[in-house]
Amino acid sequence: MALFRSRDNAKLMQIESTDISQLESNGWRAPINFVAKGRDGKTDIWGIIHLPNRFNPHLKYPVVEDIYAGPQGSHVPKSFTTTTEPLTQLGFIVVQIDGVGTNNRSRLFHDVAWKNLKDAGLPDRILWHKAAASLYSWYDISNLGIFGTSAGGQNAIDALLFHSDFYKVAVANSGCYDNRMDKIWWNEQWMGWPVGIEYSQSSAIDNADNLHGKLMLVVGEMDHNVDPASSFALADSLIKAGKEFEMVYVPGADHGASGIFTERKLMDFFVRNVFGQDPPNWNATSTHFPSS
Repeated sequence: MALFRSRDNAKLMQIESTDISQLESNGWRAPINFVAKGRDGKTDIWGIIHLPNRFNPHLKYPVVEDIYAGPQGSHVPKSFTTTTEPLTQLGFIVVQIDGVGTNNRSRLFHDVAWKNLKDAGLPDRILWHKAAASLYSWYDISNLGIFGTSAGGQNAIDALLFHSDFYKVAVANSGCYDNRMDKIWWNEQWMGWPVGIEYSQSSAIDNADNLHGKLMLVVGEMDHNVDPASSFALADSLIKAGKEFEMVYVPGADHGASGIFTERKLMDFFVRNVFGQDPPNWNATSTHFPSS
């Protein structure tokens, strides 16, 4: 951080500096900023690429998208942080994208989400991934994964329901899978009133028979934010549609069902279904998780 004089932009003094050499020596890399054009061929879509630990540009790495397309904000980190995506430690590329429909851009950019939460900017995200893959030989989207929590959970399953030709594996955590079942104040902001056909069009429950790919649902028993009934109604619709999926129900857990157990289930799911490898046999160890 430095102090500059506004009149002539002269640097007056260095206030502080940061040394990240130890981080880098341990394999950490700063995320790559990446931009590609959206579905209209004009709009810039911005995101970041988190590289795997000990990244080798001569290898190929599977990609998993960490999504949150809730239209109340924009969600890609905008400042320096040493926080890493856990999946990068296993050899995945993890990306975050502020797609069309998120906030803090133009009204036109934002209004794509209006009465259309199933969109989630996914058509633009797909183009972003394809542009990254065309530029970087190590960016492998042949078996693309996606995960998200809350609105991100809804977005993650929508990727499989409406864009299964591109997204193949998803973990949907604590999502509102039908906007008629969740808190009124949030859903009516974006889906409008009175309830119209658009609610059904954006409902994962009503469109469960479109599921393709591999899906894991995660829900906490004591979720105070999104009613767990939404997850169970979706599971019921998937079963009735003859669809295969996994479900993780966490006793006593609140919204997001956070904790080591849930994180491990997510990582194992992607190791198995994106990497195509068997995760460790955790029951062969004596690991005990701390109570939350």
